[in-house]
Amino acid sequence: MRVDRFLSNLPRFNRQQVRLLLVEKRVRVDGNVVSDPHTEVLEFSRVEVDEEVLQAGKPARYFMLHKPPGCVSATRDPEHPTVLDLIDEPDKEDLHIAGRLDFNTTGLMLITNDGSWSRRLTQPQTKLPKVYYVETEQEIGPEYALKFTEGLYFAFEDLTTQPAELIVLGPKSARLSIVEGRYHQVKRMFGHFDNKVLRLHRERMGPLVLDNALKPGEYRALRTEEIHLI
Repeated sequence: MRVDRFLSNLPRFNRQQVRLLLVEKRVRVDGNVVSDPHTEVLEFSRVEVDEEVLQAGKPARYFMLHKPPGCVSATRDPEHPTVLDLIDEPDKEDLHIAGRLDFNTTGLMLITNDGSWSRRLTQPQTKLPKVYYVETEQEIGPEYALKFTEGLYFAFEDLTTQPAELIVLGPKSARLSIVEGRYHQVKRMFGHFDNKVLRLHRERMGPLVLDNALKPGEYRALRTEEIHLI
């Protein structure tokens, strides 16, 4: 929200008063004096007028989790454990998942309370690659990589997938990089060749790589430099 709208929404200020406050440089956002009415105010921003705190701001939180199989990528589920059940943090209800994984898919999962950050990470326009290690029931032929690069038509959505990169690691294993997150996309891509995916593990989302030190079910807070990669 723009700072002028944020202030105008408070019952104590009208629009004329807000303009004057900004012109007189009496407003601070996160400790910085602001005069531009377009300055963004987030739920994490500290907003002050004449040294009076109007919004203290809550801390933004970012976590990396090694998702194990057998848990749901959801905040609540009546039947199965969820990834948030693995998080031992206060105010868990404020957290959400950035990029879901299927029930038995493992690997990198990012959890945050920063909606703007998670949108940058997951929105299709950014085309950040999601990299998966894949094991299949049958051998992976050379025609797979060509078809994945061309794109596959998904009739249910009436669309053709974006080009994907496939690197064959062994007869029945590969590393796949996609820039979308369609429903069961990886399984459906291999299903085009009637080849069942037996294991699916997400290694990376954009520049963020799963920490090898994290065992399945473990998590850690993101480092400052990792947060700023997105």
